[in-house]
Amino acid sequence: MADMIRCENLVKIYKTSEIEVVALQGLDLNVEEGELMAIIGNSGSGKSTLLNMLGALDKPSAGGLWVDGQDLLKFDEKKTVKYQRDTVGFVWQNNARNLLPYLTAIENVEVPMLITGKGGRNRAKELLELVGMGHRAKSKLHQLSGGEQQRIAIAIALANKPRLLLADEPTGAVDTNTGRQILDTLRSINRELGTTIVIVTHDIALQHNVDRVVAIRDGRTSSEFVRVRSYRDELNDLESTYDRTVATDETHEEYVVMDSAGHIQLPRDYLDKLGIHGRTKLKVTMEDNNSGMLVRPPEEKSDVDTDSN
Repeated sequence: MADMIRCENLVKIYKTSEIEVVALQGLDLNVEEGELMAIIGNSGSGKSTLLNMLGALDKPSAGGLWVDGQDLLKFDEKKTVKYQRDTVGFVWQNNARNLLPYLTAIENVEVPMLITGKGGRNRAKELLELVGMGHRAKSKLHQLSGGEQQRIAIAIALANKPRLLLADEPTGAVDTNTGRQILDTLRSINRELGTTIVIVTHDIALQHNVDRVVAIRDGRTSSEFVRVRSYRDELNDLESTYDRTVATDETHEEYVVMDSAGHIQLPRDYLDKLGIHGRTKLKVTMEDNNSGMLVRPPEEKSDVDTDSN
């Protein structure tokens, strides 16, 4: 399957007159067409910077970035506007960026169509039905709950049939049950429309609702969680209780990611288990045991490894 997103050695440096901040430092990432995946990371990890670049809201300082076969580094203003209008859709955590409060839900969905001339009232109705909000078509912002607003925001993001949907913390401002409904909506869209969906979040628990999770730390891809059982099988197992919170880490297998230069970042849990703390650079012992590579903490310094001559 073709790549929808390809990032190669992506670097982003923010400079002011006094400071320089490296937000991304050599990030590599591939996302397949039609994939539903999440990017997780703590505040300052670089995930929001990456989202802005995927949406052509910002440009990298170095590296390569392709979306749907288009080289975003070669975009001029006209190509950027066309890309944001036709290729990518946005769902923001802050609903003020998604909805116009003086319009009804269906009128909000129609706004992008009026700008581009794509679709109309019938398509707006179909999209509201798709996200389970057909019964709220005539409601305004103040009449909708946070979860309802977010699902309508998803319908708006789909108005111009984007190939890629970017969701920034879509469950960050709602409770657990509502967040689950929003994620179910995104999965339904991915399944029915084939839209590639990338969710950016700090919530690792979201991994149970997607097939792949990429963890970013210090501006680089650190590790991946890949589903080892199909999502459908998991739902069948949990159907009797309808409590997906019982899903365990066994649903996904974690992989450490090596970049094109051969660098790897060990996940924080592994560093804690190895007793490695508070050092930015550290020598470790690597050993090939025929079935894989073993990484061990450094040996305590002894007389054997000192060389005074």
